[in-house]
Amino acid sequence: MTSNDTVPFDEDPRDRAPQFVLPLVVRIEKTAPPARTDALETAARAVLWLLSDERATGDGEWARAVADWQDARIRKVVRRARGAEWRKASALPGIAVTGESAEVRVFPPVPLDGWPKELVKLQVSGTDLDDPEPPAAPDPARPVLWLNPGLEMSAGKTMAQAGHGAQLAWWALDDAARDAWREDGFALSVRTAEPGQWAELTTSGLPVVRDAGFTEIAPGPTVAVEGGARYCPLPRQR
Repeated sequence: MTSNDTVPFDEDPRDRAPQFVLPLVVRIEKTAPPARTDALETAARAVLWLLSDERATGDGEWARAVADWQDARIRKVVRRARGAEWRKASALPGIAVTGESAEVRVFPPVPLDGWPKELVKLQVSGTDLDDPEPPAAPDPARPVLWLNPGLEMSAGKTMAQAGHGAQLAWWALDDAARDAWREDGFALSVRTAEPGQWAELTTSGLPVVRDAGFTEIAPGPTVAVEGGARYCPLPRQR
């Protein structure tokens, strides 16, 4: 996966292309913040719903922006909103995706310096979230985005990385597998791997997101993508 900062800028020809970013906004109300894992999974699913939307493909109204975004660096930025900010963001063209407690809205890609005014003032920081209880074991029928246990990332940064992992999975699937997964609501799990398991995941031939470490973390792998036994038939950990 080529994330927003995977290869030094002077070595990657995509840096000569116009740069776009995929905005995601997570709703974080003071009195009812979402659970962290649910927010991560909802953000990953939001990316998939955007990629599969008819407006993002063919002659769709978002198709050119999505193509330009994918031809350059794959940038995703997660911002937070509540109250009136959330209502203003929700009025823009985009896709709302809900989880058990999380609400995320994904918008078509925009130029790096051309954010809509309703989104540009939203904060990136302050997306620290917790799980009220440990998440259940992932469903083996569906894919799992395994997080690197050695990293400490904000929820916003982790949501972006989960989105990268979901996009890696999407790119690897044929149309039939994409359609089946979509019909299942793009169900997936995001979990943190155990240290020993992480070493196996990153040497098992699975798709791996790698970040160059320009924000929050040092360069290296962030997410390993394991396919499901029924949906998203990518390789599974050996």
